[in-house]
Amino acid sequence: MQTIQQMGAQGDVLFRRIEALPKEAKPSEGKDIQGVLVYSDSGHHHVLESGQFKLFTGDELVSYLKLETDSVDVVHTRPYDTHETIRLTGGPGTIWQVLRQREHTPEGWRMVAD
Repeated sequence: MQTIQQMGAQGDVLFRRIEALPKEAKPSEGKDIQGVLVYSDSGHHHVLESGQFKLFTGDELVSYLKLETDSVDVVHTRPYDTHETIRLTGGPGTIWQVLRQREHTPEGWRMVAD
């Protein structure tokens, strides 16, 4: 397991520690509260498996995670060719920005599929 203190990635998701939640961040509702941080159409989600946290939404490429414990573990749920579990640290109140990678195609910008 890799421990992240400032910035790190798990496949197509980048985690960056920030000082404060932006004003436009809204508390997540519904299925997001259960710990699926990033959904994948193919079913290999990035899931918060341990620790206590609050999730906030920004837009389709950005969300936020506020720790309520010392750390949380992010697991990649694909049974093959999976990414290593990572631990986001910092303690209660630490804010992590969660960025989906994007790529430019002739049709325009799109999210990178992991």
